[in-house]
Amino acid sequence: MNIAMYQMDIIPGKPEENRKKVTDWVKKTVASYNPDAVMLPEMWTTAYTLSSLPVLADDESSDHTLAFLQELAVTYNLTVFGGSHAVKTKDGIVNRASIIANDGAVLSLYDKIHLVPMLAEPDYLISGKEMPYAAEYGELKAVVGICYDLRFPELFRPLAAEGANVLIIPAEWPDTRANHWRSLLQARAIENQIYVVACNRIGSYNGTTFAGRSMVVDPNGHIIIEGSTAKEETIIADIDIAQTDFIRKNIPVFTSRDTTKYRF
Repeated sequence: MNIAMYQMDIIPGKPEENRKKVTDWVKKTVASYNPDAVMLPEMWTTAYTLSSLPVLADDESSDHTLAFLQELAVTYNLTVFGGSHAVKTKDGIVNRASIIANDGAVLSLYDKIHLVPMLAEPDYLISGKEMPYAAEYGELKAVVGICYDLRFPELFRPLAAEGANVLIIPAEWPDTRANHWRSLLQARAIENQIYVVACNRIGSYNGTTFAGRSMVVDPNGHIIIEGSTAKEETIIADIDIAQTDFIRKNIPVFTSRDTTKYRF
């Protein structure tokens, strides 16, 4: 699978302008690279304009951003790893990620569980109620976690044990903790013997500068490709799903697990 990630700078509080940016990027990327899949970062329609989300967020009953992503998938025959965007539900606003097949079918929706106290996210959003699940599509068994979720390995371990082979991480990860970003992505790849595809934003907002460094890590923990720290760019990588099975066969951590002796 050939994946193209958009390491973008997000226009704060301007969903329509950001959708226009993404449309233009997809057109150009398809023409230049003809990828199988595209991926976007976290909260790419609004950025972290948290206090404005009651006005800016999509409504669950008429999610314009989800419909937009479905249209992109069908128009350009792409699997779309849709990053995440704010969605108003009956219980509150969630930070929601999506995976969409090339026929427009929604394969996965996941609401971010771990909200970032350092960005006051819990003051404006509600936590997701369900853990992520694997979106199965051909050989692909993809799981989404969003940004801060990366710090919680227990979220992904059961899914990898059940056969998930790609971990998708859209993010707005800050530059002050860029060393954590790289180390955690590699750790999740190694411990779960899984591809990790991570799309981060660049630029600054409200005093926070974001790290860029979007990357793809293979199931051995090797970084296949890594983006720049501050440049809006397209990150292209090929992933070979068969590598996951090969690594798991040769280093059989999942058959070596003894869950009867673990605390959780």
